[in-house]
Amino acid sequence: MVYWRGIDWNTSEHAYMAAKFDDPLIVARIRYSRSGMEAKKLAEMYASKIVPDWDDKKLQIMEEIVRAKLAQHPFIQKKLRQTGALEMVEDSPTDSFWGRGPDWKGENHLGKIWMKLRDELGFEAGT
Repeated sequence: MVYWRGIDWNTSEHAYMAAKFDDPLIVARIRYSRSGMEAKKLAEMYASKIVPDWDDKKLQIMEEIVRAKLAQHPFIQKKLRQTGALEMVEDSPTDSFWGRGPDWKGENHLGKIWMKLRDELGFEAGT
């Protein structure tokens, strides 16, 4: 569960997928979907209705959601702290934007967001 922009979302995936839309009916369908995977499939189904400036703000939105998730879950803070200075990689062989991609040459934006937040919090190994 992550509380973001005044709403409780079942997962960060739900929040991120819903943020792509300004149609309240689509947002509600995504919000109440049973899983992150279902939320993603719904977003793909409504792809033609994604807000026009999505590509300009998707990194900021993801960072907001991850930041909220981190602030609300001490267990995640603990796990992030335990990574020390290690590079964090979103292990997605199919996503070259958020993850490593099929050839490990992906942009890894999700990993970069987690490392940025870790650095902001001053987490060091074992502290």
